Amino acid sequence: MFDITRAISGDKWLEDVTLRLREKMPASVEKARRVSFMPYSTSNGAWQPTDIDWWTNGFWPASMWQMYLMTGEKLYREEAIRAESMLDEALRNFKKLHHDVGFMWLIHSGVRFALEGNMDSFDRTLLAANLLAGRFNPVGFIRAWNGSENVGRAIIDCMMNLSLLYWGTRHTGDPRYKNIAMRHADTTVKYFLRPDGSCNHIVDFDPETGEYTDNPAGQGCFSGSSWSRGQAWALYGFTLSFLNTGKGEYLDAARRVADYFISQIADDFIPRCDFRQPPQPALKDNAAGNIAASGLLELARALDENEGRRYFDAAISILKAQEADSADWSDDEPAIFTKCSTAWRPDTRHITMTYADFFFIEAVNKLRGEKLLAWMC
Repeated sequence: MFDITRAISGDKWLEDVTLRLREKMPASVEKARRVSFMPYSTSNGAWQPTDIDWWTNGFWPASMWQMYLMTGEKLYREEAIRAESMLDEALRNFKKLHHDVGFMWLIHSGVRFALEGNMDSFDRTLLAANLLAGRFNPVGFIRAWNGSENVGRAIIDCMMNLSLLYWGTRHTGDPRYKNIAMRHADTTVKYFLRPDGSCNHIVDFDPETGEYTDNPAGQGCFSGSSWSRGQAWALYGFTLSFLNTGKGEYLDAARRVADYFISQIADDFIPRCDFRQPPQPALKDNAAGNIAASGLLELARALDENEGRRYFDAAISILKAQEADSADWSDDEPAIFTKCSTAWRPDTRHITMTYADFFFIEAVNKLRGEKLLAWMC
């Protein structure tokens, strides 16, 4: 197994960026405490409102637990618990929820249970797992979104949410959760992953038969394009499925996506919003970079010294490049990364997003030697 902490040992960048996080994040927490909604993005130095069922809402309390693991400072634990309680409203109004319940609960409620044995957090996480399992169509996929137009729709992002189902089997002994996760992962290998290692964002299936029908553009430029955050979800998600199951096909898929991702960023190690986008505008996506970097670190740890080194080096190059180019370490801006693009649309380009920050903090913690992996808590 490749030792990422030994590989980074002596690198002053890690020490410096840890100090910057410790200096910046208390002001971010203070601004979050002044609002009645869950932080997601910012404008003019202030958090902007989101609905309580918005899919990113778990990343703020998850970031708080990551900062608590890094520092031991109680303000992060307190803020994580405050945000966790806020999300109970989303569970009560569960009909608005979607496949992203893993993002919304596993990485903070699951973490709190792992750290403290809190049974309310366990119950929240298990309820979320049951909601995700309930979205499984037995023809072979987990339905992504609600609405009659989405009854046969699955998306690559769900590879990350499968971790919630693996958690369900690990903590209850019921194999159904894991079986659902593996069935969806197998479908993803077959219908999302392309020969060159890129992948579709969306695949539509006939909900009665499971037959493939279409692959819409989704958040990329066009059908058949290569939305970089989708590639990052696949890279990290297949790695996690391998770690949970030991199935070699998932490790092979993770390697293929990782090799493709690395080949697309060799110019500056900051991913474009879509790897097949036109030259202008030159859109970047820090979220894709940080997700991929954290996934690459996990992939490196799953491999031997020789093979793991390449993925580790790529992860470090991404983290350093994005931090140098796009991080705002001032107290005036509560978020960190400023060049996130949620989709190839003019209204969602080069903004801040909490999950870009979460995956960066998570990656820093891994490099510092943190053993608790939020996705496998």
